[in-house]
Amino acid sequence: MIKSELVLLLKARLPHLYERDIERVLNAILGQIISALARGDRVELRGFGAFSVKRRKGRNGRNPRTGAAVVVSAKAVPYFKTGKELRARLNRSENTYDEQSASWEAACEDMEGRAADAD
Repeated sequence: MIKSELVLLLKARLPHLYERDIERVLNAILGQIISALARGDRVELRGFGAFSVKRRKGRNGRNPRTGAAVVVSAKAVPYFKTGKELRARLNRSENTYDEQSASWEAACEDMEGRAADAD
């Protein structure tokens, strides 16, 4: 799934929100995660997972085409470790997944009802 597909999925599940607002919120969330990682902070989303930065040391490598020695500089790479709940959901049977989907849809309907009450 790509970001635009996620926006469309959220729009379908939350029809009271405008697509542009959903996209702004999603961009704000992703922007904060990126900013935190750029500062070297760890970002944990309970039940989903944790993003962190791992540092790789510089090393000597080889160009696979020519075989010439090249210097590979030190770099920072993003790292993601799944949370317990995400791992558990990925490893459950299809029947359990359907129950989880139903609970997600019920939560979305509840949010829609609250939004309608607020209007």
